[in-house]
Amino acid sequence: MAGRWRRPLLIPGIATLAALAVLIGLGTWQLERKAWKEHLIATLTERLNAPPTALPPRDTWDRLDPAEMEFRRVTFPATFVPVPGAHVYTPGSALRNDVSGPGYWVFAPARLADGSLVMVNRGFVPYGQENTLGGGSLARGTINIVGVMRWPEERGLFTPTDKPATNLWFLRDHLAIAAAKGIGPVAPFYIDQEAPQPPGGLPRPGRSTPSLPNNHLQYALTWYGLALVLVVVFLVWARNPGAPVEHGGD
Repeated sequence: MAGRWRRPLLIPGIATLAALAVLIGLGTWQLERKAWKEHLIATLTERLNAPPTALPPRDTWDRLDPAEMEFRRVTFPATFVPVPGAHVYTPGSALRNDVSGPGYWVFAPARLADGSLVMVNRGFVPYGQENTLGGGSLARGTINIVGVMRWPEERGLFTPTDKPATNLWFLRDHLAIAAAKGIGPVAPFYIDQEAPQPPGGLPRPGRSTPSLPNNHLQYALTWYGLALVLVVVFLVWARNPGAPVEHGGD
């Protein structure tokens, strides 16, 4: 009796092609993310290194495009409203090299010459030092604030619930802070303050720098490498005569 052993390749082949498509898709997605990240870093570098310009006029605020205006450096005269600042918890900062470890951003309203209110992120306070802030840390009178324009963060699925009763927040949403504190209508953006330094040293303002990591090429090569390994393993397996499941006839 003559026989021939054959492997069924259809189902394993389909499964391999499906896995291959997923791996190649993940690698391509990482290349797209790489291009997006490079554009973001270039945009941040340009905007954060540009000289500050005047704050946009009040009658243009509702028409501002966040994609075009976020991280623009501005300067304007304003007077801080003497109310307790809101403490927004942060585990650290990807844009502030001088901020490492947990602490709080301190948000407070500043009044412009026309009476409008702009919320200002006055800077960082290390964890455990938030109770040292007093009236002496708040500049009195009109000062020239320098900073960058930012828009509210969006709440994620795992963002803790804010606790206005204890003045603790977990999201840089200045609109929610202003509403909870009864501050009144404020600008649709807030300002990350760079200068001047407060009299008491805290909260600590500072310059933002574009130091975002960009490892997407490494990730893409990893996914493409796994796809190549998958192809090699499948070809070796398909050529291996072991484990018969069909028997040829006489």
